[in-house]
Amino acid sequence: MGKLIICLTAFGLLAGSAPSIAATQCRDAKGKFINCKSAPAKPTKCRDAKGRYVKCGTKGAKPA
Repeated sequence: MGKLIICLTAFGLLAGSAPSIAATQCRDAKGKFINCKSAPAKPTKCRDAKGRYVKCGTKGAKPA
């Protein structure tokens, strides 16, 4: 009974860490591991003097 609990706990820990391992490795179309491309840059959001979100090209807008 004790060995069964240990095995189930180990399996649960491995299953929980599998998505994080898979997320760090990238493969090409042929299935070979390659360097992962960085995520696209998020667009910069700008705020005016009152703290409201505005387009970054407007007068007085500063990046948030």
